[in-house]
Amino acid sequence: IPSASLPPRSDFVPTVPTTTTNTTTTTTTELSMVFDFFRKRSEEGFAQVQNLADAASRGKLGEGLLDAALYTKETNEAFAVGLAKSRNRLLYDLEAAFSGGGDVLEELEDALIRADLGLGTAEDVLGEVRSLREDSTEIFSRDDLRSVLRGKLIEALEGPIANGGMTRNVKFAEEGEGCPTVLFVMGANGMGKTTTIGKLASRLRNEGGQKVLVAACDTFRAGAVEQLEMWADRAEVECYSPSEEKKTPAAVLYGSLDAAIAGGYDTLIVDTSGRLSNNDALTQELAKMKRVIQKRLSKSNDEDGKPLMNFDVPHETLLVIDAAQGRMALESARQWNDEIGLTGLVLTKLDGSARGGSVVAVSRELGLPVKLIGVGEGIEDLRDFDPEAFVDGLLGIGSAGGKGGPSKSKGGGADEGKILAARLQEMRKARDERARAKKKEPVGAGVG
Repeated sequence: IPSASLPPRSDFVPTVPTTTTNTTTTTTTELSMVFDFFRKRSEEGFAQVQNLADAASRGKLGEGLLDAALYTKETNEAFAVGLAKSRNRLLYDLEAAFSGGGDVLEELEDALIRADLGLGTAEDVLGEVRSLREDSTEIFSRDDLRSVLRGKLIEALEGPIANGGMTRNVKFAEEGEGCPTVLFVMGANGMGKTTTIGKLASRLRNEGGQKVLVAACDTFRAGAVEQLEMWADRAEVECYSPSEEKKTPAAVLYGSLDAAIAGGYDTLIVDTSGRLSNNDALTQELAKMKRVIQKRLSKSNDEDGKPLMNFDVPHETLLVIDAAQGRMALESARQWNDEIGLTGLVLTKLDGSARGGSVVAVSRELGLPVKLIGVGEGIEDLRDFDPEAFVDGLLGIGSAGGKGGPSKSKGGGADEGKILAARLQEMRKARDERARAKKKEPVGAGVG
């Protein structure tokens, strides 16, 4: 965004801009494809859509593919480093379960719960192990267990997509909707909410070609507005801040909606006040802010000419959670989901926490997809969440698990995840064949 086209920050207060020209807007369909790309193709990154297209147009597709491979390598390295503590603790406990001499399944359950994966996930894994072992004459190996763990954890993270009709990609306003995309971002203090907004704004501007406005609606925490303004400067986007006339969160939000519409902005990212979920006043304030968005972006009026609520907005209500919080974040997330309504999760501070497994429990129990993940302090360190790479990082599988390059051992290296996935499919097929054969047995067969 050319700086000359925007008012100075000190002048950018709740007065509505008059210019409506925006010649650099990326279409909604194109942007959704960009955000959805990494979910569908783990070997190519968020920014690689344009990179590959440009490379192909210049007859240098090979170079574009190398760039895509580099993105994957960097993402896998981020998971390998960020999940190191979680991985080491879990793998130590799993090894102890196998070699401890006690009840393997009981110790396995304890290990999974200690890893913050949740009781429901632990029960799913144990149920799968029991069903695969039933009537089987084969020895159940460590790699068999790893294949089950990998498969069930990926399925848990994909559950909201497969069963709940949700999407992994960030949702944007449809073409012809006549309003900017509104991303409503929530989270308790210290979770990394404001940092996430800055990183997301940077991605949208740099990689999506978007004109982005962030709204500083956290008017309670000292320094919150200044912090968001700092991140807006780093991301090179505009920040709509409180003024003497508009001081409350709802008033700042309404003004920012006016500014986003009049200024031809593609996306408005709303920062909200960070408090604990049991703060009733904050919860009511958040609910009020959602109603402000739904009323201001109304598509029609009632018989009295009053605007009808537009329940298609905000397009996303994202909760930012700290990986270090573990399952302690679950209760807050559950309460906010019940009272405000969430559409997805953003996991932050993965770099150093020993509780990375908690994201599986939170996603599974709330039925919400993890959409984005913070893997470092840099403004570029906000990545699309890839369940397979995350689980491989947690279980020490392939390059995401800290294993670089091909391995001479069976199942090692970059193909390790594929080999384990094939093994799980093979065991499930054998289980189904045993079940079918058992049904065909005549009653009383095998009884002496």
